[in-house]
Amino acid sequence: MLKRIMVGMLASLLLFITACSGTDHTGKSGSTGSAGEAEGQIELRMMWWGDQKRADITNEALKIFMEKHPNIKIVGEFSPSSGYFDKLNTQLASGTAPDIFFLGGNVVDYAKKDVLLNLDPYVGNELKLDGMDPAMVEYGRIDGKLQHISAGANARGIVINKALFEKAGMPMPNQDWDWEEYAAVSRELSEKLGNGVYGTYNFTVDGMDIYLKQRGKQLYDMENGTLGFAQEDILGWFEYWERASKAGGVVTPELQVSNPHDDTSKSLLITGKAAMSLLPSNQLAAFQSLTEDPLVLYPVPRGPKGTGVVFESSQGLSGYANTKHPKEVALLMDFWINDPEAAKILGNDRGVPVTEANRELLQKEAGPVEEIVYAYTSLVSEATKKEPFDVSYNPPGFAEFSKLAQTTTQEIGFGRKDVKQAVADFYNGTVRIFESNQ
Repeated sequence: MLKRIMVGMLASLLLFITACSGTDHTGKSGSTGSAGEAEGQIELRMMWWGDQKRADITNEALKIFMEKHPNIKIVGEFSPSSGYFDKLNTQLASGTAPDIFFLGGNVVDYAKKDVLLNLDPYVGNELKLDGMDPAMVEYGRIDGKLQHISAGANARGIVINKALFEKAGMPMPNQDWDWEEYAAVSRELSEKLGNGVYGTYNFTVDGMDIYLKQRGKQLYDMENGTLGFAQEDILGWFEYWERASKAGGVVTPELQVSNPHDDTSKSLLITGKAAMSLLPSNQLAAFQSLTEDPLVLYPVPRGPKGTGVVFESSQGLSGYANTKHPKEVALLMDFWINDPEAAKILGNDRGVPVTEANRELLQKEAGPVEEIVYAYTSLVSEATKKEPFDVSYNPPGFAEFSKLAQTTTQEIGFGRKDVKQAVADFYNGTVRIFESNQ
């Protein structure tokens, strides 16, 4: 009897010691891995934004990666762009962020929060950047550290519905146009087409940094850590759109709100009610797939110093600073930008490939729409050799800034404020946002 009691006590003591030893369900001492990892198996979580089509091709590419690296399992998560950053911010705040996630022009915000992995130790080993455009590499270097890898490149241009020009009996515009010509063409289109058809969307917000660069300014001077413009630098831009709107060439504020220019399911470009807008080149295929009207890309109207458009990062990959598997994160990034099989699957959905080899690979198999994108991005790339512009970063607090800019545009459009007062309030609000996000 006593022997049985002693055996039971010894068994209980062994269980207690095991529980306190720091060994978890993965079999690793002092667990730092993801839940569900088996011995020798590494699990990475990856998160991105987009629609179901993007999710499908992303998962297909990840499947190839896992076949090539059977010891690494990737768990993918995605959400629409409207809720993506709220979800990511919540996870970062709670310490449950994915090992690897996508960011856009707001990468500076996250770099300043010290939540991004420094990738420099892995360059040349797990992460090879030899074939990547140097400008794209430098885009991800913030505060002296490589914290972001561009996953695609694009160039913004004016998307034109050619069918509406034909319907209006108007020739296609000169590609070397300026802003006054753009306003005149928009007005003429509206007049000739009538019946609630407009020449252009209002892109005061999306085009603001282009307008500034055309005048030697920028939204954010990251080198000096300051705003790159003053109040008087943007007044002319808001006044331009007010004049164009009053002349009748611009989509009304009501329609702009109910039919956002960047929502393919509602865009007036798709329904034949607007002829032109500003569009990132990687979105052309999505728009073209929803209309039989032929769409083309034109250079942005010129300002005093040129177009102000550059071959730029559309979005990219960053690692979580607290990931337990930084080498594997770097390895996945390397696959994303260098692997030819991945390039064929991913296509131009996030922009054209950032490596020359994969761009050449895809261009050989390009369809008519992709040819337009490649031709346009090549045009921009060549133009910037003669008229170079620095790649712009969004200012800290960009989500707040963008919302304020949209509100300001609507206040002017709906007549709630005159332009000068609206711009003064906008600039003061921008300064407050900028200072609170340092």
